[in-house]
Amino acid sequence: MTGTHHDHSHAADSSPTSSTTPSTPTTPDAPGVRPPRQEQLPASDEITEVAPGVLRMQLPISMPGLGHVNCYALEDERGVAVVDPGLPGKESFRVLTARLKQAGFPLKRVHSVIVTHSHPDHFGGAGRLRLESGADVIAHRSFNLWWDPTEPDDLGPEELAEYREFVRNHRHVTPWGGTPPRPPFKRRVQMDVRRRLPRLFGTPKPSVRLDDAQTIRLARRDWVAVHTPGHTADHLCLFDPTEGTLLSGDHVLPTITPHISGLLAAADPLQQFFDSLNKIAAVGAKSRRVLPAHGHPFDDLKARTDAIQEHHIERLEKLRTGGRDIGRFATVPELSQVLFSARAQGSMADSETFAHIEHLRLRGEIEQRTVGDHREYLLH
Repeated sequence: MTGTHHDHSHAADSSPTSSTTPSTPTTPDAPGVRPPRQEQLPASDEITEVAPGVLRMQLPISMPGLGHVNCYALEDERGVAVVDPGLPGKESFRVLTARLKQAGFPLKRVHSVIVTHSHPDHFGGAGRLRLESGADVIAHRSFNLWWDPTEPDDLGPEELAEYREFVRNHRHVTPWGGTPPRPPFKRRVQMDVRRRLPRLFGTPKPSVRLDDAQTIRLARRDWVAVHTPGHTADHLCLFDPTEGTLLSGDHVLPTITPHISGLLAAADPLQQFFDSLNKIAAVGAKSRRVLPAHGHPFDDLKARTDAIQEHHIERLEKLRTGGRDIGRFATVPELSQVLFSARAQGSMADSETFAHIEHLRLRGEIEQRTVGDHREYLLH
């Protein structure tokens, strides 16, 4: 998702190098300037076969920490299935259409759209593809749209004003108090949005919903659905045991970690993410190729899941130490300053900080109290 949430602006301390040569060249580093991470590189127009029958097409996005989304095309006798067809809007769909044409697939041959999770840089083009080709929209059983703050690029002034007014009127209080600028929609709000702004939130209800461990036929072979909640509650990976290929979505990225939101319904979102990492790591012995939603394909899945877990374990220790140094009850934004730089402060940082706080609180390491309309926390 975008910028101040939600997607992955927080880099892991350990960053294994991708086994794939970057398709977009980088210039030599300026003194004192860190080179961009893979996930930040702009979209290339190069189309490459990254696994048998699987093409990688890059679509442009502009979000903090991200410069492209990988849209994979899986060819079979029926035509092609696409995975994560980019953001909503005319420009993104124009590029998607051009990439498919470059690969030799007219829109009418798209028979399926797989959406790994309910963030707009992944589901944005799904509704339009369904309208154009009649494609099935495939997601996990629990797929559910959540609100995203990215303003559409194809609304007129009156519609844009209506959109902004809607956003102002449908904010919710966070679990720790205050009003976040990026909350999830309640079900009734989702229905209202779809009624009033169908061009923006017109993503259809998935026509095929997969359960964990269910198989689906793509690229002439069976893929296994792996439910991996953590980044979102509905995150779906797909594993091909025949070729050892994993479509990892945002669950496992090559050099950055996905945002873990404290706004998820789970009692302990961070533990849920750890459990999902362990679950997908079990696939590691059989996996030979990981195809992430951002960044380049890579090979060593187990090493990457270990590095991501270690990153969060280090963050938990940093929270313990920093919270004790504060020496009093503190708010989530105050504790967020322990984990994140001044540049990264905001609702995303607060949300992920809360997820780490809850993980420690449920283990008896943090005391909680309510003061007015917000909660405060004391590290033991």
